[in-house]
Amino acid sequence: MCGRYTLVAEEDALEARFDARFRDAEFTTRYNMAPGQDLPVITDAEPATFQRLEWGLVPSWADDDSGGLINARAESVDEKPSFREAYEGRRCTRESNERALDTPSAGRCLVPADGFYEWVETDDGKRPYRVTFEDERVFAMAGLWERWEPETTQTGLDAFGGGVDDGSERGPLETFTIITTEPNTLISDLHHRMAVILDPDAERRWLSGEAGRAVLEPYPADEMRAYPVSTAVNDPATDEPSLIDPLETA
Repeated sequence: MCGRYTLVAEEDALEARFDARFRDAEFTTRYNMAPGQDLPVITDAEPATFQRLEWGLVPSWADDDSGGLINARAESVDEKPSFREAYEGRRCTRESNERALDTPSAGRCLVPADGFYEWVETDDGKRPYRVTFEDERVFAMAGLWERWEPETTQTGLDAFGGGVDDGSERGPLETFTIITTEPNTLISDLHHRMAVILDPDAERRWLSGEAGRAVLEPYPADEMRAYPVSTAVNDPATDEPSLIDPLETA
């Protein structure tokens, strides 16, 4: 699986790498990106913009916005009800204050990263490892995104446009998940799954829908490395440069 990752590149380097711009606030380097956080992704709806979506996909048909799915298996991503519509691309079928009719409401995305963490069982407990390319270059993980909107319920005079708001109406939520696949020879020593790292030539084809499951394969291990890091990364509230320092082992 992929449950934590890093993105320590500078904003201008990210914009040049993906030919996209940060729309709202400036990007801050991150050493411990975790589920439930709003993180930068590039969606098929706005391929020239970094958007901040919450990590943990909530399907549009979910009763509530809890229990977001942080990973999707490549082998069944086009079949599972939780991911099928995002994989195929879905458009809005009703208008809202936020989005017009027939605009994208689910689809594919790129998740920028320059490393991710995996945990290995040892005699002393779980040991975290950071996985990167040997040259520390930025890469894109394959992802899916979805827009969830709560059902609006009105009672009494509210049903006729009057009365007092009962507080049940909530705004829309856009979330994403990271696709995983079988591990390569490096990751297999750490975990039985790994994030799908897209070849740079396949990134835009993945976004456009031109590329299918064939690009969701394990990335070759020969340019990658893994090294142990401090267990301080276990706490998602800890986000500091020391987390990616190699841990000296006997």
